[in-house]
Amino acid sequence: MKILTSYRVESEGVPAEIAILEKDGEYVGVYELMHTKIKAATSVALSYLKEKIIDGTNLKISEILDPRESERVKGRIIGKAHEIIRNELSGISGDEENILVGRLAQEMLGLGEIELLLADEQLEEVVINSAAEPVWVYHRKFGWLKTNIRIPSEEQVHNFASIIGRRVGRQITSLEPLMDAHLPGGNRVNATLYPISTKGNGITIRKFAKDPWTIVSMIANGTLNRDAAALFWLALQYEMSMLVGGGTASGKTSFLNAVLVFTPPNQRLISIEDTREIQLPDFLHWTPMVTRQPNPEGKGGIEMLDLVVNSLRMRPDRIVVGEIRRQREAEVLFEAMHTGHSVYSTIHADDAAQVRNRLITPPIGLPENQLEALQLVVVQYRQRRIGVRRTFEIAEVVPTKDGVSMNLVYKWDPRSDVLVMTGQYARLAEELIRHTGLTVKEIQDDLREKEMIIDSLLKSKLTKVDEVGKVVAWYYRNSGEVATAARENKLIELLS
Repeated sequence: MKILTSYRVESEGVPAEIAILEKDGEYVGVYELMHTKIKAATSVALSYLKEKIIDGTNLKISEILDPRESERVKGRIIGKAHEIIRNELSGISGDEENILVGRLAQEMLGLGEIELLLADEQLEEVVINSAAEPVWVYHRKFGWLKTNIRIPSEEQVHNFASIIGRRVGRQITSLEPLMDAHLPGGNRVNATLYPISTKGNGITIRKFAKDPWTIVSMIANGTLNRDAAALFWLALQYEMSMLVGGGTASGKTSFLNAVLVFTPPNQRLISIEDTREIQLPDFLHWTPMVTRQPNPEGKGGIEMLDLVVNSLRMRPDRIVVGEIRRQREAEVLFEAMHTGHSVYSTIHADDAAQVRNRLITPPIGLPENQLEALQLVVVQYRQRRIGVRRTFEIAEVVPTKDGVSMNLVYKWDPRSDVLVMTGQYARLAEELIRHTGLTVKEIQDDLREKEMIIDSLLKSKLTKVDEVGKVVAWYYRNSGEVATAARENKLIELLS
């Protein structure tokens, strides 16, 4: 046996040690989670304490199911748990009390031991295939690993899926055996029931960072460079529409989330998703909306198209759609672009040329001339060999007499691991000159100023979404003051 790495995680005050191992006889690595196991007698006591807590907190069903009340409900339950444990288990130490309260919170409000996996920032996926096999995880560095955690029964897996669904107004039953949902922290969940998943009931949790990625953090980890980041800022400031392409888990949504922080706070932004993933600063004028599955009678379903059409009646300045999948959605989105709205979305495609081909061929099949309303295409890429995500291509959509072509401006060089400028942006400059009156020199000066501010954010380690968002918002109010603060590396003082 070989220990590859070890570290510590904590959830609800319950600590655990993680060891990544290579074991004899195992073809994949093993993710071993070690934490304080509860004895049988203590387990009985926990069941008793749960009943006392439920009786003592007097929670309404509506409070438990309302995601907006989750933090308040959690606080009440944890407070009552501390009170009851002190009364019922006198002599217990403070550390033991905290661990017991944490375990109660995990079991009453969460997914038991799975909560410790969700607390591990190194994991991207947590997967339950069935009760017959261990839980699997996808580690940022080591890829797929088998854990030492097992769910005791298929009923428990189904119960976990039902709990997750109820919190966000979704359900999973034998009649509706597929479910997309999300956890309160934003992690995306897909659940399937037997016999659709033939091994047993399954749950896949796609983890998202507690602090969303920002352009600054993406520059720090090498996803893109300052030049490209400044170009995106300029494009967002002047309402250029953008599509983000890429394969599964290439970072499309994270990238989209990062550039949307450049939205001016005096413009209304509406986001439409199947499950909530976009996380933007609270001070933005932002209305997030999600789709809804129909009930068992087939009524009450709200599809993405319904929300896209409805959003056009809400006076949006910008519309964000989680993913373009079907022709009608794409038609409405491109119509929105043609009527003056800025639109941002994602699409599965491996390069800029493939984005164009996917849009003009079935199942989407738009007339090619409609693509003229789109200005930018960005493609994200995941290098699975070394486990990194990179901005692969940045291209302008340029109208031609036969349709549109892709003007490749940046392309990632895998040998040097650098995003290289391969061409000049033409359409962006032309539209800015035509619509704003800026000269080419003024556009270049604007880009250099934005680069300098981004560089100062990086040097100041201001990488959180609210920090970056506040600097951007203040820039739209007083660009000179922000530029001066950035030049003198005083952005932290500016925020305070």
